[in-house]
Amino acid sequence: MKEKNEGSKSIKRSMKEWTRIKGENSWTMFKVLSELVEGFEKLNSIGPCVSIFGSARTKPDHPYYKLAVEVAKKLTEEGFGVITGGGPGIMEAGNKGARLHGGASVGLNIDLPFEQGHNPYVDIDKVLNYRYFFVRKVMFVKYAQGFIVMPGGMGTMDELFEVLTLIQTKKITKVPVILVGSDFWTGMKDWMRKVMFEDFGNIGEKDLDLIPIVDTAEDAVKYICDFYKGDDSGELTPNYDLS
Repeated sequence: MKEKNEGSKSIKRSMKEWTRIKGENSWTMFKVLSELVEGFEKLNSIGPCVSIFGSARTKPDHPYYKLAVEVAKKLTEEGFGVITGGGPGIMEAGNKGARLHGGASVGLNIDLPFEQGHNPYVDIDKVLNYRYFFVRKVMFVKYAQGFIVMPGGMGTMDELFEVLTLIQTKKITKVPVILVGSDFWTGMKDWMRKVMFEDFGNIGEKDLDLIPIVDTAEDAVKYICDFYKGDDSGELTPNYDLS
């Protein structure tokens, strides 16, 4: 209870209170830690990967599904593994392209009421299941040497801007982030330039350079390879330092 005097008036205000806090919530941090430890141990041994983001609703006969398969294929040819969310749609396409062409096919599956299990193209020894979106996003970012972002919905936008924020704030080293599909992404980037940058000044002009737009698998993978050109050792390091 809080009491405040204003002249001759006495104003009493009460703070809002939780109706209930479950005791089990105190143990949530241990569940989080277990997911982090399992992810670190498993993904440390896989090697450099590229994360592919995109809609779970994209059907196998859609051009973007086929394009994602081709992107993943070319990534494996360049020695990268592929990380997806493990679900259907673009995620399935990414895992399919990697699995069918001899690359590491990783699925970071999230427990959702409307998505059951992982797609059949995830390597069985590279499936990780998560309760918590934020732990899953750490894994997407820490072990990815680049990001291919296909057309998608709310989840795809969340993942894209999470990565861009980490790069902009230097919480991770700069890595290539490629938007695939000019018919989908051009309007968003134009709005960012006109409204976010020119009208409001909420981003820098160079921030827009972080998200090139391409339309082919060749251009997407070439952008990643060109980014790392000159490193003849073949040794890359994880991005996300949690210390």
